[in-house]
Amino acid sequence: MRPYGSQPTSLTTSHTLGCKIELKTAPADFRFPTTNQTRHCFTRYVEFHRCVAAKGDEAADCERFAKYYRALCPGEWVDKWNEQRENGTFPGPL
Repeated sequence: MRPYGSQPTSLTTSHTLGCKIELKTAPADFRFPTTNQTRHCFTRYVEFHRCVAAKGDEAADCERFAKYYRALCPGEWVDKWNEQRENGTFPGPL
């Protein structure tokens, strides 16, 4: 875990096919100063879906929120939340 307030970690790798892949973590967020990132994950997920609802599925502005929640949230949680949203039982404010 990087120190609070530090810049996001970045890792660049090259594959044998010549593709360059850059991996980044979500940036530090003053609202979530502790090491437990559960709330940070949930908030980024909600922010992404609020953005999509306001700007549409193709909005490039929303992609950063998608990157953040995908970097922070376990896939099982995202699958469960997606299912809850489809069923109308998601507990968060969308």
